[in-house]
Amino acid sequence: MSRPPFSAASLADLDLDAAPIRPEWVLEGRPVARCRHWSDSTDGTTSAMVWDCTAGTFRWYFGGDEIVHIIEGEVVVSGDGAPERVLKPGDAALFRAGTWATWHVPHYVRKHAICRDSLPALVTLPLRTFRRAGRLVERLRQRLPVRVPSYAMRAGVPLVGIGLLGAIGALGF
Repeated sequence: MSRPPFSAASLADLDLDAAPIRPEWVLEGRPVARCRHWSDSTDGTTSAMVWDCTAGTFRWYFGGDEIVHIIEGEVVVSGDGAPERVLKPGDAALFRAGTWATWHVPHYVRKHAICRDSLPALVTLPLRTFRRAGRLVERLRQRLPVRVPSYAMRAGVPLVGIGLLGAIGALGF
């Protein structure tokens, strides 16, 4: 069975299920959290969900990268070495994989979250290297003028590969 080309949801209207915060993470109050997963990526590394929580303060561990977008209410977040920040409706934040943050919910908060699982270094190192090389090639391509050598202007000379020859000529070789 094939997947549809896109998924959509009304984030304000999703019914949420109980998603208790680990008791040892709760610092103050009795926060009650709920969640609903509504979509995931084709490769299974990224999921989208809506989460809400009542008043309380707790620590939260981010096992993967998480981008949050506040829909309703507010939360005061802080992290090791990061200044305290109030997130209100319309605000977004990225919480990096492998970090802890303290969440203080004064009354109530509802967020949309995009969660991405961390991939093993065996996968990410070649991927990062390939992307960096691609960016370098693109920067070089943008800096080098495309010159067509005079011999290529003669009739009957195909222009295939002239971009590379022009780039080599521009470098002075």
